[in-house]
Amino acid sequence: MFENYKVYEIEYGGKKMTFETGKMCCLSNASILVRWGETVVLCNVTASKKPREGIDFFPLSVDFEEKLYSVGKIPGSFIKREARPSDKAILNSRLVDRPIRPLFPKDMRNDCSVVMTVMSVDADCPPEIAGMCGVSLALSISDIPWNGPIAGVNVGLVDGEVVVCPTAEQRAKSDLQLTVAADEDVICMIEAGANEVGNDVMLDAIIKGHTEIKKMVRKIKEIQAEIGKPKFAFESVKVPADLFEAVKEFAIEDVRAALDTDDKSVRDERLAPVEERVHEKFDDEEKSNAAQIDEAFYQLQKFVVRRWLLDEQKRVDGRGMDEIRPLAAEVGLLPRVHGSGMFTRGQTQVLTICTLGTVSEAQKLDGIDDQDQKRYIHHYNFPSYSTGETKPSRGPGRREIGHGALAERALEPMIPSLEEFPYTIRLVSEVLSSNGSTSQGSICGSTLALMDAGVPIKRPVAGISCGLITEGDRWMTMVDIQGLEDFFGDMDFKVGGTEKGITAIQMDLKIKGLNYDMIKEAFEKTYQARMYILNDIMLPAIPAPREELSKYAPKVKSIHINPDKIREVIGSGGKVIQKISADCGVKIDIDDDGTVVVSSVDADGIRRAVSIIETIVNDPEVGAIYKGKVTRLMNFGAFVELAPGKEGLVHISKLDMGRVEKVEDVVAPGDEVIVKVTEIDQQGRINLSRRDALIAMEAKKNAAKQQ
Repeated sequence: MFENYKVYEIEYGGKKMTFETGKMCCLSNASILVRWGETVVLCNVTASKKPREGIDFFPLSVDFEEKLYSVGKIPGSFIKREARPSDKAILNSRLVDRPIRPLFPKDMRNDCSVVMTVMSVDADCPPEIAGMCGVSLALSISDIPWNGPIAGVNVGLVDGEVVVCPTAEQRAKSDLQLTVAADEDVICMIEAGANEVGNDVMLDAIIKGHTEIKKMVRKIKEIQAEIGKPKFAFESVKVPADLFEAVKEFAIEDVRAALDTDDKSVRDERLAPVEERVHEKFDDEEKSNAAQIDEAFYQLQKFVVRRWLLDEQKRVDGRGMDEIRPLAAEVGLLPRVHGSGMFTRGQTQVLTICTLGTVSEAQKLDGIDDQDQKRYIHHYNFPSYSTGETKPSRGPGRREIGHGALAERALEPMIPSLEEFPYTIRLVSEVLSSNGSTSQGSICGSTLALMDAGVPIKRPVAGISCGLITEGDRWMTMVDIQGLEDFFGDMDFKVGGTEKGITAIQMDLKIKGLNYDMIKEAFEKTYQARMYILNDIMLPAIPAPREELSKYAPKVKSIHINPDKIREVIGSGGKVIQKISADCGVKIDIDDDGTVVVSSVDADGIRRAVSIIETIVNDPEVGAIYKGKVTRLMNFGAFVELAPGKEGLVHISKLDMGRVEKVEDVVAPGDEVIVKVTEIDQQGRINLSRRDALIAMEAKKNAAKQQ
């Protein structure tokens, strides 16, 4: 029945990976079932037979579908099925999209769909790597035009040693989380989070990852040679050479004059009438060639910008190749928030707001990896007004999620531990104006906001991008690319880091890949730019985290108790912890390891709650003085609650300084009184004295006066 069924094997990252084809999904253009360890990912690629009309881009969709059955989970939602993709799934979709997209024909308009369905997950074998390799093989053997193959690996840095395809245990203690995609010759994609890794170490890790990738690329080529289909022909939308030359001759001087400014709004205003004149000149009567004219005008702008850069080392805004746009850093812009920072780079401006919350406000995660929550969250918003456009707000898209994740990754190594700073931290980066490098502006603005909020980060982090222009064997890089250079250039190489090293990388390419020299130069240039931003712009605005939190931020106190005492603090049905929370106006979170976090905007309430909890979990000390509440009266004395579940007796003889006839003459139920522990008998009964406490307090007061 399955006469076309084939299985191929390769050892990859020290573990066997198999590719199965010819049994499942026979109606897609190509289907590959990847098995790597116990990870299983089904990869399918499809393409439409005809181009989509009325578009000026290649319509590619890449989806990484997390199925919770792959890790033996039932979805936590009400409907009990997977709904919208998780942030992690979207990031993995982008991870695969970025290296494969530049390898499709730029003049193809046929819809193409790539779907990776995660069916089983082995923590030692990341499904996104299995999916990337499976997709590369599927595209290679399909009839879809594609100039691959590529492959990808994860690389770690464990105890100072570079490890290719690290296990889950190794990743947990690794100082580097690097994903590299490449073909046999060049690097196609880099995505990294790192704990201040140096340029040389990072480059070495990339090279070692590439060495492993070459094995996979060669294997895919072998399979393609055996069972690959001929690529189908498609209707090209490439602009005819004679049309482009005619548009160029007609409008090149006007385009040069329009582009030669550092103001995006001015540029757009200048280009609009030029574009109108081009259409008046070259549109046919039915305007059936309008799309081709639009593409020719776009290509002309690209031609001008690239010729300036390559031939004249001229940038559209007049800067030198390694010159950064004017910068500004500000903090404390919003009075009622916990922290705020604004970073401006030319016409790009990002305002980040920091909010501190309790530990229980950490984000709950429902995904296929081991992480079930996170206390440091970074969100990035890109409204239409930031580019002067009019679009309705529809929530974050893949771009927003990706940029937020990049900034989060860049700052995460600098976030203090829960023990050092027992808060949930949320950053929201609002892009106010965009002309390139908003994600890197987000990193800088977020550092400022964290320091303004008083978060004791280890070191400040800055971000900068590096661009690339290539032509044959010629190439050149430039730092701090603006929108037009990103649009018409070949690379956006984003690097975030501290003075000590790199904390995050994201590399986007429009060409096939980079050689090692290009990567090395990008590292060097971004490091110099990063140092300038940190030392000359950001630190003068705020040299260190504020010593005190905002008065509007919750105050937090963390203590550790014996886990065996947790039950006593919570009480039957939660009565004890609820009473403490209500009486003191606090929020209490207790972990299974005995960590108790008490939070409130009222510092006195926290102090009282902590005192009560400590009294509950620790036996009262003989001779210690406590503040308690009278619970009931007897003829022989009054019972005083020191803490929920901790009650002692004040005998009538020890109720006041003088003789007491009736208990009710001195105290009433509900009164708060100062008492001293005089004895704890063999049965655990606590004897208290109000008289001794009053004497001790008076003596302390007199001693203070004498000093």
